[in-house]
Amino acid sequence: MTRQPCVWLLSAYHADSHAAWADWLSERFRNIDWQVRTLPGRHFAWRIRGNPLSWLDELPQAQPDLILATSMVDLATLKGLHPRLHGVPCWLYFHENQFAYPTSERQFRSLEPCMVQLYAALAADRLLFNSRFNRDSFLDGIETMMARLPDHLPTGLRSRLGSRSSVLPVPIQALEVAEDRDHDLIVWNHRWEYDKAPERFADALIAVAERGQDFRLALLGKRPRRAPPALARIRARLGPRIVADGHLPRADYEALVARAGIVISTAIHEFQGLSVLEAASAGVRPLVPDAMCYPEQYPTEYRYAADEPDALSNHLFDWLKKGLPESVQPDGWLAPTLGPRWESLLMSGISDLRQQ
Repeated sequence: MTRQPCVWLLSAYHADSHAAWADWLSERFRNIDWQVRTLPGRHFAWRIRGNPLSWLDELPQAQPDLILATSMVDLATLKGLHPRLHGVPCWLYFHENQFAYPTSERQFRSLEPCMVQLYAALAADRLLFNSRFNRDSFLDGIETMMARLPDHLPTGLRSRLGSRSSVLPVPIQALEVAEDRDHDLIVWNHRWEYDKAPERFADALIAVAERGQDFRLALLGKRPRRAPPALARIRARLGPRIVADGHLPRADYEALVARAGIVISTAIHEFQGLSVLEAASAGVRPLVPDAMCYPEQYPTEYRYAADEPDALSNHLFDWLKKGLPESVQPDGWLAPTLGPRWESLLMSGISDLRQQ
């Protein structure tokens, strides 16, 4: 009997989208012996630098055919601590990159997370990114960082890493289209944190309401225990319009999102935008910034100028007043399209390894 190929899947900051990706891989490709090692998605500074120490005695003894690690894994240190992994091919998957990740007012911009990802990329044989924006901002960030460092620097890092890089998004499972759609229902299905800029969402909603336009709200997505100011302001000013507010069981969440008319993003960072893609798969109209990954996904009429203060509220008002545009299907980002691409990559890669 042919031995199943063994792949270590290492996820050092196992947040929701990372977990969904890992679960999809292990479920889809059952002919692979997946050895999954994860660390919780919290304590970022410790997690990105300390994962090799956390896993020091936790890695399987048997040598894998391939290591597939997320970009939060300090791959260079991990390989240094385990010399037996020296000849094992390593692929690095970027859900995000620290060069393009914004910091909040309470955070200090440290060079260390960027360096961890740079060293990991240099230690990897192949780099995979979930969007062109993610890839390009990573390579651009390396160039910018190199230009700021004082001396004794290598040349050609961008071309060296670019030649190993390709784009392969996280596959989205399409939602079932609702029989009845509420075209005036606006859904927010993002985290209520600074990088999603919920205050911009609140500003736009209040501006549209002050112009006398009717709409309803579904306020979903994770939030801290204490309501963030933007959420508190929406509740105070627009309370009667809110039809849902908080975490819902998955089935209820999908049903509510699928019958919405509009899904809005005000993010100041987005590498793939999974929640908007998921909603768009059910026919919900996405209204997103004309920046980051969104130009890869949606035509111009679904994007607003992120740097113009009234662009979102004006765009939203027009949609609600004059009617929604046609729905846009993100077929290239869905599992039926991406599944065969992942299969081709994994199977061809493992086949190449076995021939070495």
